[in-house]
Amino acid sequence: MRADVFDTAKRSAIMRAVKSRDTAPELAVRAAVRGLGYGRRYRLNGAGLPGKPDLVFGAMGKAVFVHGCFWHGHDCKRGARQPKDNAAYWRTKIERNRARDSASLKALRSAGWTALVVWECETRDANLLALKLGAFLSR
Repeated sequence: MRADVFDTAKRSAIMRAVKSRDTAPELAVRAAVRGLGYGRRYRLNGAGLPGKPDLVFGAMGKAVFVHGCFWHGHDCKRGARQPKDNAAYWRTKIERNRARDSASLKALRSAGWTALVVWECETRDANLLALKLGAFLSR
């Protein structure tokens, strides 16, 4: 294992800056949803539902998860990237995240909800994102 290139204080500051809410992909999804005319129909971070979906359309029975490609093990270029330092830790962490995501989606489905996963890499093209969300929300 290599030594960290940053000192402890700098590494701590970097890790504090990593957000779990209001990330750029989440904001892109919210902007697309507003553009489709669903701006007042959702709530954020559904704490009462399995997996705490990022957007919850309660009256429609739909939930949207916005997943970071690296953190949730997507099969795109960024998601397939494997850290070299502490590789075993990161591999097991991402596998735990994937297992938790799968269990959350299954629990939502069994409770009668319809869920959509939007990956970070899909938020880069606003037109395709709007098409995907529009198809999901209009069903």
